[in-house]
Amino acid sequence: MWIVQYLPEIVIHLIFTAGLLGVIAGFVLGFIPSIRLYKLPIQIISLLVLTFGVYIEGGLADTRIWEQRVRELEVKVKESEVKSAQANTEIQEKVVTKTVVVKEKANEIIKYIDRDVVKKEEVVKYVERCSLPQDVVDAHNKAVDELNKATEKKK
Repeated sequence: MWIVQYLPEIVIHLIFTAGLLGVIAGFVLGFIPSIRLYKLPIQIISLLVLTFGVYIEGGLADTRIWEQRVRELEVKVKESEVKSAQANTEIQEKVVTKTVVVKEKANEIIKYIDRDVVKKEEVVKYVERCSLPQDVVDAHNKAVDELNKATEKKK
């Protein structure tokens, strides 16, 4: 309601109170002979002001309810952000752990190949008779080096 945004709360309460007092005064002051002449206009204007005051009070109450809901949702959003940060930390820890495990397994495989497989004569024969061009082998080795550098930067 746009009126609630522009009027302070005290003005809204004063409008309602003025309307209520005007209605009461219109009925009570009707017994005084000099004011009896203005009784009907006072009652009509007071009822209109009272009706407007009740309408604005209702809008004010509605605005308060919505502001309360907004505050509750802001609290929930902050709680969700905290939970999200915790979940992100846990995920990052799991990713780092898995990366370390993969690197350890890769190192074990490399050590196995360096120690056991290379010592076997059959593997040495195949390496010596490699039919791949040297450019392909060099490109493969460069790719492995770049991969190792990239994983070291992430640490």
